[in-house]
Amino acid sequence: MVQKAKILLVDDRPENLLALEAILSALDQTLVRASSGEEALKALLTDDFAVILLDVQMPGMDGFETAAHIKRRERTRDIPIIFLTAINHGPHHTFRGYAAGAVDYISKPFDPWVLRAKVSVFVELYMKNCKLREQAALLRLQLEGDPNGGAGHEKEPAGLLAELSARLAAVEEQAEALSKQLDDESADAAAVATAAHLERKLTGLRRALDALEPGAGSGAAALPS
Repeated sequence: MVQKAKILLVDDRPENLLALEAILSALDQTLVRASSGEEALKALLTDDFAVILLDVQMPGMDGFETAAHIKRRERTRDIPIIFLTAINHGPHHTFRGYAAGAVDYISKPFDPWVLRAKVSVFVELYMKNCKLREQAALLRLQLEGDPNGGAGHEKEPAGLLAELSARLAAVEEQAEALSKQLDDESADAAAVATAAHLERKLTGLRRALDALEPGAGSGAAALPS
């Protein structure tokens, strides 16, 4: 059974959290509530999330400050953040959201279909990336457990490499589509840079897989964890 992705919903108003749950329930993923920035940071200490929906206007630690803490942590800095706000103070306010590390910035009231579609893109990327990492770890264990580096069992590693390459290609395609989507919807450099960061990580994984190809030398050590 495929493990569900976790989506973190952060808002100080219970009715807003309830509305988000109603909108995103169709994605059939695990929705985790947080009623404050502090509660969100606590949840991020132990769980991995595909995406964070973060309200900007909250008492105490607001969305901008919460995002800053998230981006400073090694464990959570690459989690996509979608800011939600009922107040739009113009381009400067929006830019502050992107500068804080958001991949998108949506003003309320928002279109439920649009929000669900945006979240589903990040969930799909997360799930494929998780599967890819699992397959890569399996391949590494297989190669490390064979003192001959796979000699005598060439068909199994070769087949696994081909499967990994195909899975990675699918994730690369999704990342490229996401980058184009962000570029089309907003010319803000921060949002485009976030998508580019994801593509750079995928490029590193592609190079690691290429190093495992026959004739490329001993590349198992270069495979990212």
